[in-house]
Amino acid sequence: MSQIRLTLRRILVTLVSALLVLTGLATLTAPAQAAVPNRWGFALVDIPSGIPDPNHQAGSWPAGFNVSVTPGVVGQTFVRFPQIASGGGVVHVTAVVNTAAWCQVEAWTPVGVDELVTVRCYRFGGVPGFVPFTVMYETSSGPLPAGTHGFGYVAYNGAAITASYNSVLGANTVVPTGVGVWTVTLNGLGAPAPAGNLQVTSVNPGAPARCKVGAWSPGAVAQTVQVRCHDGVNTPFNTGWNLTYQRERAITGGAIPPKNFAYTFDVNPANPGPYAPVPVGINYNSQAGVNTVQTAGVPGLRMVIFPRVGVLRDHVQATAFGSGPEYCNLQATWVTSGSQAFVRNVSCWNATTRVDRQSLVTYTSQF
Repeated sequence: MSQIRLTLRRILVTLVSALLVLTGLATLTAPAQAAVPNRWGFALVDIPSGIPDPNHQAGSWPAGFNVSVTPGVVGQTFVRFPQIASGGGVVHVTAVVNTAAWCQVEAWTPVGVDELVTVRCYRFGGVPGFVPFTVMYETSSGPLPAGTHGFGYVAYNGAAITASYNSVLGANTVVPTGVGVWTVTLNGLGAPAPAGNLQVTSVNPGAPARCKVGAWSPGAVAQTVQVRCHDGVNTPFNTGWNLTYQRERAITGGAIPPKNFAYTFDVNPANPGPYAPVPVGINYNSQAGVNTVQTAGVPGLRMVIFPRVGVLRDHVQATAFGSGPEYCNLQATWVTSGSQAFVRNVSCWNATTRVDRQSLVTYTSQF
């Protein structure tokens, strides 16, 4: 009798397991879904000390933890991402201020169970001082399933690659091509038509430095990107930097989750708009909305609207594009309302003068 009961129990377990698989309720194990990203976090640092805005911070840490910040020397902020210590990966920062300023990464490293990111901000001329900024950290490994999406990053210290990821496990390479100029090739991350978004952030622990995307050559087999960097004024400068490429993935590396993210490339900043940048691959919206860009009334200010994806908690990064010394920041914190995210505004500068310049902007929600 006990043997019959055991057999019946095994049959029942088998039937229940099959039903769960058919209905999509079975738990996916790690091999069934690539773990990209491994760990991530973002924040809007709007105060020099304490816990920054909870509406604009999130990460892969357990519930009940928060990002915290403490000040260092003038213009320096230590950002502690809880419970996600990893090492490697990349960090991006964008200043959020209505003046000619930028923020850069000085370092990032595990401290106990936390990841500690050191950020320093400068006004044009290389004068340090605190300004609000957005900051994100992400690290990934392993391939993504085959598809139209792609993701990759490179951390470069000025002499060598220190961290690298490629979602098809292709080789990422960096070749110096002049003072403050490098060519980055993300092999295997090509697409049949221009698609995706790029973010670049300077990395320097001892001197003011700004970096941007100087040029971009999308291709069928690789993404080829030029990185250009300048010092605290407008002089080309050899420094470290971080670069991330995203295609139908959030800037934090994930997708579904999060299901709400978007990016765009303002290829025609002289267009008063609103206009939707083309080709469509550079103007992606995960909820099939149409992102638009328009003038904010004066040269150098561009409003970006990401429809259908605006959900707190959320995050924005922006970077300049072009061969000159111009740079971009965010004039103010974006507004999230009615499922729309309003970036008002992306602000681009040549020295201390606002100018219309091309820029790349990316948005992601936690959800």
